[in-house]
Amino acid sequence: MINLLDLLPSEARTRLVEFFAAAAEPAYRANQVVRRLWQNPAPDFQSMTELPLRLRAALAAEFELPRLGIAARQRSADGTEKFLFRLHDGEAIETVAIPDGDRLTLCISSQAGCALQCAFCATGAMGFSRNLTVSEIAGQVREMRLLDPPIAVTNIVFMGMGEPLMNWKAVDPTLTILNDPSGFGIGARHITISTVGVLPGIIALGERPEQFRLAISIHAPSDGLRRELMPINTKYPLADVIEAAKVFDRRVTFEYVMLGGVNDGEEHAIQLAQLARECRAFVNLIPLHPGGARGFSPTSDQRIRAFARELRGNGVEVAIRKSRGVDIAAACGQLRVERLGRRPPRGPEHDGDIQVA
Repeated sequence: MINLLDLLPSEARTRLVEFFAAAAEPAYRANQVVRRLWQNPAPDFQSMTELPLRLRAALAAEFELPRLGIAARQRSADGTEKFLFRLHDGEAIETVAIPDGDRLTLCISSQAGCALQCAFCATGAMGFSRNLTVSEIAGQVREMRLLDPPIAVTNIVFMGMGEPLMNWKAVDPTLTILNDPSGFGIGARHITISTVGVLPGIIALGERPEQFRLAISIHAPSDGLRRELMPINTKYPLADVIEAAKVFDRRVTFEYVMLGGVNDGEEHAIQLAQLARECRAFVNLIPLHPGGARGFSPTSDQRIRAFARELRGNGVEVAIRKSRGVDIAAACGQLRVERLGRRPPRGPEHDGDIQVA
């Protein structure tokens, strides 16, 4: 059977036009179905009541619309909601919905687990299973629209489980589905890809014409410290990552998790400012989520503010991210580890292919 949710909107429409032509049905039927894939999603073909019953049955015999099963749903006192989705093979992924005024940011996963083993990340503690498919990545957004009441997503960040640029084969078409008016219709500037600095993927993202945003997880301003915290730095050292950020034709954000006594000194701020100035990056300081600490201590609020002042004093724009969902295990991967346990870690060389088109 053909999974329509793994196809681009244009590809799905072509398949459906062919299907309805063979059934001697008018071509407009294809547009009716495409609207129910992402724009106004239907849970299944039987729910597409604008179609005759016989056509719904015929569609169900030819195509499929797989769902993501909700294994757990938690709501924080601050309004943040976390979902643990069960996949068809028993794997599980996390998605977090973060309201902020009139914006609702959905933090989505691109892999089941992660191979990168960043020292402070709960996802790295569970090991790596596999890349997600297009329908599994885009399906996280689709499921928000299928809730009762639905969650209206305005922004997407690929900051959930996994490294998105190590699953470019699926992330690339997913970006089209998210942005296409026949898909979810979310503006490209409201969609951010977060990466540890996978260079082939940064290049591929930069070659797309849409204004998708790029965030790079820096977390340490020197190769020595970054290798300790992020083993992938051996493969993609800081100098190469900064060079890629320089040539990326849109503004880049540096993500920087604050680790008490590790990367939050004045000398670190000076080094980080120099890196940011090289590629005109905006710096986002992230308080360490206690659920994902893995032995690290959060930097105090006072020290984070001082670190931010030091960056600004060195000519760098900076923001301090609000910590959200502390009461619902909202650190990435934490709920998945709590419910389903860990796997033996796999090193960054086992990245399941850097699938760059």
